[in-house]
Amino acid sequence: MDEKLKIKISIADRVYPLTVELSQEEGLRSASKKIDVMIKQFEENYAVRDKQDVLAMCALQFASQSEQKQIDNAIDGEETIERIKKINALLDQYLDN
Repeated sequence: MDEKLKIKISIADRVYPLTVELSQEEGLRSASKKIDVMIKQFEENYAVRDKQDVLAMCALQFASQSEQKQIDNAIDGEETIERIKKINALLDQYLDN
């Protein structure tokens, strides 16, 4: 069982105390840094002053990236299955001869 760890994560100038598994700490800290970088980019590139709007845009960005990866993986999986089917058909032909 992983050890519990109390950490503080800062997102958009707000601190969030969390109790997490030791194995999760690095991922959470990295994610909070990525969120803060994205917030700065949105604030610099768009006339957005409300933190809630910026956080919503960050959430949408991360969610769309996750969804796109799932779509890409599904497409790659289908292509792989088709290739395996073709290889199996060639093997069947070879073994039947």
